[in-house]
Amino acid sequence: MGTGDAVISVEQLTKSYGRFRALNGLDLQVAPGEVHAFLGPNGAGKSTTIRVLLGLLRADSGSVRVLGGDPWRDVVELHRRIAYVPGEVSLWPGMTGGEAIDLLGSLRGGLDERRRAELVERFELDPTKRGRQYSKGNRQKVAIVAALSSDAELLILDEPTSGLDPLMENVFQEVVVEAKGRGSSVLLSSHILAEVESLADRLSIIRDGRVAETGTLADLRGRTRTTIHAEVVTLPAHASLDALEDVRIDGNRLWATVESSRISAALETLLPLGVTALTVEPPSLESLFLRLYEGEEGER
Repeated sequence: MGTGDAVISVEQLTKSYGRFRALNGLDLQVAPGEVHAFLGPNGAGKSTTIRVLLGLLRADSGSVRVLGGDPWRDVVELHRRIAYVPGEVSLWPGMTGGEAIDLLGSLRGGLDERRRAELVERFELDPTKRGRQYSKGNRQKVAIVAALSSDAELLILDEPTSGLDPLMENVFQEVVVEAKGRGSSVLLSSHILAEVESLADRLSIIRDGRVAETGTLADLRGRTRTTIHAEVVTLPAHASLDALEDVRIDGNRLWATVESSRISAALETLLPLGVTALTVEPPSLESLFLRLYEGEEGER
């Protein structure tokens, strides 16, 4: 994907707050029509990046293009084409949820009224309540409905399901897939790894102000280890387990990890032992995070 084709193109972005450098040469590419997950722990630089993309902060250096424009210089024009859902939604206390949805939609040239009504029903939102009456989860629903009722070309979603119950999280995933089907591109920042695994076409993991890993979930899984749990008839000799690593044996139960490319060799090692039960667990996003961040606390 060339940078000219990207919906979001960030190259060598830096941003400092005084002596603290929040972004340190960050590169990020989001392709048209994809759901791109943007992941990392608190303090890694996600929110700063999103604020730069929204034109709320000016970059110190680097190149930033959003929908072909400069988010700092072209902020008014771009915000007509972008819908944003923050992780902490603040509403006007005396305005009803329905009025807030319509006002936010008017900033983007109006809403699809049919879709708005459908989303209000699917998210079980009472649009007649005023902002001061809403729980955190319902405030999130107002912002989500406003964003997804529009025909925004780009959705920037920063912890959008914070405060939603699991049923509403499922509804959110459904409507994001539908938005992608209409041609919208999505940048999704989320702490809910199952949500990312379900939705993301590609993902980027940020660490210390720069992207440490980027690619499809399959790409990233190929760079970490698969976990194997087996119950065997014959106790293995450690010398016969060269294909496995991190081996732990308890009676006739065995746990180990293996490079994803060597799963076949690992199974060939185990089958002669008389396997009575076998679980092969592909690498999770959680295990990828642990690999990227292991030792960080000790370093600090």
